[in-house]
Amino acid sequence: MKAIKGWRLGRTNYMQSLPGARHRAPTRKPVWIIALVSLITMFVIGAYMFPHHRKAACYMFSSKGCKGLTDWLPPSPREFSDDEIAARVVISEILNSPRVIKKSSKIAFMFLTPGTLPFEKLWDLFFQGHEGKFSVYIHASKDTPVHTSRYFVNREIRSDEVVWGRISMIDAERRLLTNALRDPENQQFVLLSDSCVPLRSFEYMYNYMMYSNVSYVDCFDDPGPHGTGRHMDHMLPEIPKEDFRKGAQWFSMKRQHAVITMADSLYYSKFRDYCGPGIEGNKNCIADEHYLPTFFYMLDPGGIANWTVTYVDWSEKKWHPRTYMPEDITHKLLKNLTSIDAVSRVTSEGTGEVTWVPCMWNGIKRPCYLFGRKFHASTLDKLINLFSNYTIIS
Repeated sequence: MKAIKGWRLGRTNYMQSLPGARHRAPTRKPVWIIALVSLITMFVIGAYMFPHHRKAACYMFSSKGCKGLTDWLPPSPREFSDDEIAARVVISEILNSPRVIKKSSKIAFMFLTPGTLPFEKLWDLFFQGHEGKFSVYIHASKDTPVHTSRYFVNREIRSDEVVWGRISMIDAERRLLTNALRDPENQQFVLLSDSCVPLRSFEYMYNYMMYSNVSYVDCFDDPGPHGTGRHMDHMLPEIPKEDFRKGAQWFSMKRQHAVITMADSLYYSKFRDYCGPGIEGNKNCIADEHYLPTFFYMLDPGGIANWTVTYVDWSEKKWHPRTYMPEDITHKLLKNLTSIDAVSRVTSEGTGEVTWVPCMWNGIKRPCYLFGRKFHASTLDKLINLFSNYTIIS
């Protein structure tokens, strides 16, 4: 009997007949397809390696223009410069140092003011009986303050002129931090203005800040013209546009964060030199709204709460927040402020998208605010009359 010829498949123990020729000629692909694919591949690689600067070229691939093209190309990895590596090593070393809280640990209250503090009598009530748990520092940029409280006497530091929206505001904050850091017992650092008032009792405030696992630095992403739109190309490559953040300047930070803020010269110099009005076109970069939020987002994003413990009302949608007058000061108002447990985020893009973020304290939802601003000086008497009641609100 004639043997059947067949194909052996894998390691089977049987023979199987397959129809057709034993050897097939290889399938030939049209030369024009191979050439077209090669040209497209070379074009994309060339566009990635040598980016074009003419918008017309971008529209070949996307109706969105150049932004559309760069969106789908893989990001080009960036190597850190020697200065960036050195800065990050130093900052990492500081952040990894253990935090030690003792009975003698203090909170440094740092007041940024043009001159006399109108609420010294109220702060005097707040501080009474808690000597040894706080220290006071005053940066008076215009006039020498006249004091009404013993806690504020001789607490001025060397000061200089401060201009709203300019780097001089950051310089004043750094002067306050420098002086407060000289006392090793200061473990928490709070920046306050002349229009700030306490909303809680000293004990509540002390425990809230001293035993928190994060610093309270406001930080969020605003893709609009008053957020990312203020980023300057001169800040590149150290400060990428996608890392540019916004937030209120009124912070509360632990000692390690105060130290790295003072240790920074690289990122600070970018804001000093390039964050201001008119440096690039019609952009108006405001240093005190962007420096610390961007700095901490880049170097220790998990170490900050992304909101501030100082309340302010922006509902009037003006350049400056609402100022509270005597007729506004009621027990109901203060109770409402101390019961807020979520912060709102409003972008400057379009009509302004509003999002709400819950205030979390060591993983537990808690009220957000310990201090409030802006209160007019004429509200002092009413605040003092209500002080013992509103500061015990739970």
